[in-house]
Parts: sequence; structure tokens; C-alpha cells
Amino acid sequence: MNLSIDKRYITLDEIKEASTIEISKDQAFLDYINHTHNFLMNEIKNGKPIYGITTGYGASGKNYVTFEDSKTLQKNLFRFHGCGIGENLSYKVCKYAVIMRTVSLSKARSGVSVELLHRLEMLIEKDIIPVIPSQGSVGASGDLTPLSYIAAVIAGEREVYYKGEIKDVMEVYSELNITPYEFKPKEALAIMNGTTIMSAIALDAIEKFEIILDSMESYVAGMFEVLLGDDTPVADFVHDSKPFSGQIKAAKNIQTKIAGSKLTHGRDDRYDKFFADNDLNIQDNYSMRCAPQVLGVIRDNLIISKNWVETEINSVNDNPLIDGENQKIYTSGNFYGGYVAHAMDTLKICAANLADLLDKEFALLVDHKFNRGLGENLKLSTEPFYHGFKAMQISLSSLSADVIKNTTAASIHSRPTESLNQDKVSMGTTAANDFAKMMPDLHNMLSIAFIGMAQAVDIRGASEVSPHLKTIHDRIRAIVKPLYEDRRMDFDIKNINVLLQEAKFI
Repeated sequence: MNLSIDKRYITLDEIKEASTIEISKDQAFLDYINHTHNFLMNEIKNGKPIYGITTGYGASGKNYVTFEDSKTLQKNLFRFHGCGIGENLSYKVCKYAVIMRTVSLSKARSGVSVELLHRLEMLIEKDIIPVIPSQGSVGASGDLTPLSYIAAVIAGEREVYYKGEIKDVMEVYSELNITPYEFKPKEALAIMNGTTIMSAIALDAIEKFEIILDSMESYVAGMFEVLLGDDTPVADFVHDSKPFSGQIKAAKNIQTKIAGSKLTHGRDDRYDKFFADNDLNIQDNYSMRCAPQVLGVIRDNLIISKNWVETEINSVNDNPLIDGENQKIYTSGNFYGGYVAHAMDTLKICAANLADLLDKEFALLVDHKFNRGLGENLKLSTEPFYHGFKAMQISLSSLSADVIKNTTAASIHSRPTESLNQDKVSMGTTAANDFAKMMPDLHNMLSIAFIGMAQAVDIRGASEVSPHLKTIHDRIRAIVKPLYEDRRMDFDIKNINVLLQEAKFI
């Protein structure tokens, strides 16, 4: 999809679907951009000290430079921030970042030129995507160090993703006959002084987490079936009585997915089973009965977090802000990434609760004391020297600990830096990276759990389960055979992980 960019509000879905971008050709929009830019240039030429444009940065803001030196100042800004560390962000996250920065600068409150917007447009059109390290930002003054990699690429320095490889940008520019861009005053600062990297990481992680949450509801629905569960905890009446929208949706999703199952039962049937089976509790465990409530909180927090990230990418979050219409310049702090930081810290807690719920449910599935006839560790063989899913549960449980231990809020770990000028920072990029790092563990946990679910379906009989669970079972069995004898299962986990990330279990 070609995404047209002007001053309008742009959604997360539009950014996810964009293959190319186009700066609007509407003359009123272009005039607005030019008017703001020209006002700023005139202020500089008139000798007014303007932060980061004719002064140094941060604690060096007391140092004045001339208009003639201001271009050198912009060049030095992205150069001295070329100290990013850690693993490189993915091609997709880096592409998101370029699009998001274009959206923010197109609000015409940053003072950049139309020429700069077209340079960003060109990067997406030619698929020349800056390679950006994941670490080195405290989230205020924005993502300075990681965003310097976008600025540097525009100016013909550092590396890019191009045609599936990482190349020196000048090699690509030479091949395509592209001349490096020379920043006008304020433009490198406008690129770098924002919350774009944390927002790009957040969007990519949220995409993955939405699939994980939908898949988790499929797993919970399967648990109701293979553990011969009472389906009244997902009844409409229950959730109409506590009308949180996320909880209602989670319950309805589970209810829909178990439709057609021959294994679940209603409340009245429970009475008969209770008197016939001395080992049957009148109610199922909390991890079953409260699953809609657990997942509902996650669903509602996900909506809030997505709204915050979407608002952030539509904000003007550099400094200073330029009001070309009223000819004023505002020194401000919109680069503080607090909303993204708190959204990501909240979703880290949500991810941990999902991991904990999955750990508890899988423990029920493999434990013969609770799994209602599925046997010890889901073994299909009666031989005493086979072990079934014993080690698979250990691996899943270890992953849950890895997720849960990383839930400390990054936003409370503000670190004063830059001669105490940046004395209160958001840590938004750290929070986003923390949340993103949970996704591989959750993928692997669910991969193990679904392999176990398929084994449970084999034991109960595939003809007894719902059409939804039968489809999942068939997809798993197409690439992973049932477990009879002890064997390595790491490759099975990797293969199911691919299906999971392709949203095959929702």
C-alpha cells in the first residue's frame, strides 16, 4: 500500500500496511511546510539564538554559533551520536521508524523543509533502510543516538538494509546515482529529537503480542475440551455481570472456539458427574475458570497501549517547536517518551500474566492428578521407561520464569545524564526493548503447549473435539508426529513456532 502523508492523523494499521510513502502534493500542505521553515530560517538569519540551531545542545545550550556554522552543527550532531550499541533492530522496525519520523515531521511544527520530507520518502521508495542499533537511548531527549542513524544515512554515512543485505550507504547511493543530502539548520535535530525508535519497537512487538494473545485463547479453549471442562465460566451471563469489554471479548472468543465440542459439559451435567466421580471437584481450577478474566485485563490494556503508541507517532515530539502561523518558537519537552514507556511497562506485566497462566494450565495438562485421564505426562505408551512431556514442561516453565523476571518497570529507572541537563528521562526505548524481548519466549512457550495439546487430542480422540481444535490438531500433526517413544523435540518446537508466528492457531 502507498501511504499518503500530510498533516492528517495516521493509524498504526496504515503504517503496518505501507509498502511505500508519498508526501502529499496538495499545495496548501506544501505551503504550510514552507511557511514554517521559512519563518525559522529568517529568525536564524536575524541572529536570534535558537536552541540546537544556533546554540550547542543540552548543557552546551549557552554556546552560540552563527548561521554559517549552523549546518556544521547539524552534521556534528548525528556524528557524535554515532555510538549505538546492542543488536541491530530488524529491517521491519527500522522501516517503521523512517515512516513514523516522516509522519511526525509532516505536521509542520518542526521547521523542516519539503526537501527533507522527500528524502525520507525516497528512502522508503528505494527501500534503502537505515540499520539502527537497539540500545543507547534513555528516551529523552528522545531517541537521539538510534535516530542519528537515520540522519546519518540521509547525509550519506553509515549502513543500510538494501536488497536483503547490509551495505555501506554510499555504495548504494553510488549505484543509484543519489547525492547525499546536506541538512539545513534544525533538520538533523528534528530527525533525532523524537520518540520514534521506541514507538517503532513497540508497534512491532504489539503486532506479535496480538497474535500470541489470540493464540492463547485458542489454547485455553482447547484446555476446556481436553480436560473435560465445565463451560459455564465462559457463559454470556457471567461476563455481562462484570462488563469489562476485554473480559467479555475473551470469554466470547473461547466460547466460539469450543463450539461443537463433545468433551465440554454444562453446569447441570456437572452435578451428575460430581456424584458419579468422587475425584471430581464441583468447580474447575482458577487457571481454567478465571482465564477470561486474566485475558480480559490484557485485552483492555492492549487497546489502551495501542492508542497511546498511535497518538505518540502522530505527535510532534522534537524541540524546539515552530509555530509558523503565529511566528513563535517554543522550547518544550515533547521528546519525553513517557506514554510509550508506561504502555510498554504495562504490557510487560500483561505478557507475564499470560506466561504465568500458560504455565499453570500446561501443568494441569501433563499432571495425571489433574488431567482427568490423560495420563502421566501425556504418555501414549504404557512402558515405564518413557517420559512423555516431562522435560517439555520443565522447558516451558523455565521460559515463564524468564518472562516474569523482566517485569520491573523501566520507566522508574530514570538515569540523569548529559551534565544533568537530562535529569529526568523516560526510559521508553528500554521499556519497548524489554517487552519485545518477551515475544520469543512466549512463542516458544505456546509452541510447547500446542504440541502437548495435540497429544491430548490424540488421547481423547480427534473426532470428539471442536472443529476449531481439530483444525489446529491437523496443522500440528502435518509437521509433528505424536510422541510415543522418547525423542528430541527441539526441532518440533521450532517448526510449530513458525506456524504460531504465521497466526495459524487463532
